[in-house]
Amino acid sequence: MQTEPMTERQKEILEYLKYAQRTTGVMPSTREIQHYFGFASQTAAMSHLRALERKGVIQRRPGKARAVVFPDELDREEIVDIPVYGQIAAGMAGEVDQEKEGCISIDIASIGIPRSARTFALKVRGDSMIDAHICSGDTVILEFREPRNGDIVAALIDGETTLKRYRVTKGKPFLHAENEDFPDLIPARELIIQGVLVALLRKAA
Repeated sequence: MQTEPMTERQKEILEYLKYAQRTTGVMPSTREIQHYFGFASQTAAMSHLRALERKGVIQRRPGKARAVVFPDELDREEIVDIPVYGQIAAGMAGEVDQEKEGCISIDIASIGIPRSARTFALKVRGDSMIDAHICSGDTVILEFREPRNGDIVAALIDGETTLKRYRVTKGKPFLHAENEDFPDLIPARELIIQGVLVALLRKAA
C-alpha cells in the first residue's frame, strides 16, 4: 500500500518503467534509467527505485537487475506455456527444425516479460556463443520483436538459421559470434530476425 505521495520525478520514472515494458518487453536496467533521465550515476536511479518500492508502486526481485513488477499485476496468472521449435545452430549457420516439439512452462515474471509478449523456445546446438554464456544443450527463450543493436537473436541469414549477436555498423547489419574461433556472418542476400533472446534455461548438471 502506498504510504506517501510520489514526487514528480518518481512519477516520471514509474511511467518510463511502464512504457519500456510495454514497448520492449523488458524492464530497463538501472544504467538505462540513468541515461534516460540524465542522472550522474546509477546510484541515483537505484535510489529512486528503492523509493518507489517503499511507496508500494513497484516490487523488485532480489538478484535480478531488470525484474521489476507492479503490485496490481501480482495476482495475475504468471505461468505460461512457451512452444519449443526444434534446435538452432550456435555455430555456423544451419537449418532449424520448425516443427513444434512441445512446450515448456515458464514463470514469465521471473524473466521480466509481459504476458502479451509473443515468445518461443529453441534448443541450442554448438559453441559459437559460449563467451555470452550460451552453451550447447541450453534452451533459449526468444520474443518476436524488432532487434536492437547488441541483442542476441535467432536469425535467418541467406536461407540458414543461426543464433548470434545482432550488430549494426555504418547502417549495415551483421551477426557476431561470441567465440573468437567463429567468424562474423555478413549477409550476402538477406538477413531476417526471427526472434530476440529474452531468457536462457539450462538443465542442472
